[in-house]
Amino acid sequence: MQANEVVQWLQQNPEFFDAFADDLAEIYVPHPHRGQAVSLAERQLLTLRDKNRLLEARLGELLQFGIENDHISDMLHQLTVDLMKAEDLPSIIGTLEYHLKARFAVPHLALRLWLPNIDSNLLEFTPVEDSIHKLVDNLSSPYCGPYVTDDVLNWFALETGDLKSFVQCALRTGELPFGILVLASPDPERFYPEMGTLYLQRLAELVSAVIRRVVPLTPILNAEPILETEAELT
Repeated sequence: MQANEVVQWLQQNPEFFDAFADDLAEIYVPHPHRGQAVSLAERQLLTLRDKNRLLEARLGELLQFGIENDHISDMLHQLTVDLMKAEDLPSIIGTLEYHLKARFAVPHLALRLWLPNIDSNLLEFTPVEDSIHKLVDNLSSPYCGPYVTDDVLNWFALETGDLKSFVQCALRTGELPFGILVLASPDPERFYPEMGTLYLQRLAELVSAVIRRVVPLTPILNAEPILETEAELT
């Protein structure tokens, strides 16, 4: 009889343990850690204790993740409130920079926007290369990892190699991209490929929404064409 067959039989006949309790008590097996012989009941107890320690460790990890997520949620909520108070693009950009650097401890960030009919001297409206447009088109979700293109790296006033990890988030109206938010750190473990991106995606959606809130979705007609149209109707 194979070992797995014995286990299967015992699972199907649990009354065996009651019927032969005294015999089982006389069975000794090696201690899992010290090598000495212990009773079968004690061996089972040790197994349960090991499993309990593993479960406690896992529970501790989950509780820690919960505490960290609550903290991130609180910070994201405060950022949302402050962004809603901002009435123009410079205020939105300043608020975003303050929260990301002071509250989220992101040491470096860059924002580039390409919005129609916006004539602005803000750094964020510096024209970008076609490669950036293609990059953003392909960003279906936030990218986390060690790589960015040279075009993106040039947005940071640092020596090449000083930054080790990055986040790249596309800013969109529906499916139409109109910008990119890049976070950067000299710590190679700050933004890594396996990290969760739920809050980063929410951040991108939030920033997209507040920017479009202060920017017209469609071109605003000037007074002259409106007057001409009205004249034609009279």
